Amino acid sequence: MKRAFLIILLATGTNWVSVVTDWYSTNMNYGSIVALMTVESSFIPFPSEVVIPPAAYVAADPGSSVHVSDSYFVNVALIVLFGTIGALLGAIINYLLSLWLGRAIIYAFADSRLGHLCLLSREKMEKAETYFNDHGKVSTFIGRFIPGIRQLISIPAGLSKMHFGWFLFYTFLGAGLWNTVLAILGYVAHGQADLINKYSHELSVAILVLLGVAVLYYAVKWLVRYLRK
Repeated sequence: MKRAFLIILLATGTNWVSVVTDWYSTNMNYGSIVALMTVESSFIPFPSEVVIPPAAYVAADPGSSVHVSDSYFVNVALIVLFGTIGALLGAIINYLLSLWLGRAIIYAFADSRLGHLCLLSREKMEKAETYFNDHGKVSTFIGRFIPGIRQLISIPAGLSKMHFGWFLFYTFLGAGLWNTVLAILGYVAHGQADLINKYSHELSVAILVLLGVAVLYYAVKWLVRYLRK
């Protein structure tokens, strides 16, 4: 059914992301946030930038006329929470599929026509797996801020049989921080898609730099203590 849906959309020349976005604009609630963020975090290409920012703007603006389905958003924190739950569910799907199916089937899917419709390729899979192998389990946290790696980092985690508890912890932490960034952008720059897309990438870099500085600081601090002893 999923394949037929994608093929129909492509055959009719319809941008399926726009179709889903239009649906979301009139069905914006906590359930739809979880559903779309689950899709976003799985192997299906869907941008989180069109899910969290609009909802955060509605929640932060009590005077907004966009209160759909007679459901008022309580606060931005709940939007971040439900968005993170959705991201975690999608990541679990990738993890379990990779764990059960194995590398051969996953790579065969990436090379297939359906895989290409999902914007997958062997090169992207190899890039994600190399990143995971180079950075270890913490890559499931850091990878959440890297475009092109964000949705796929759960696959090599499953292929390598990463400890499920650590996988959940790092994924929830990374997705939560990323959704917080998107929520802030949604409040500041709602309705300006180009601005949100631009600064979402720049903030990804900024977060990675700050994380690198923090790691370096604690490494130097530990080294100084070690040398003093």
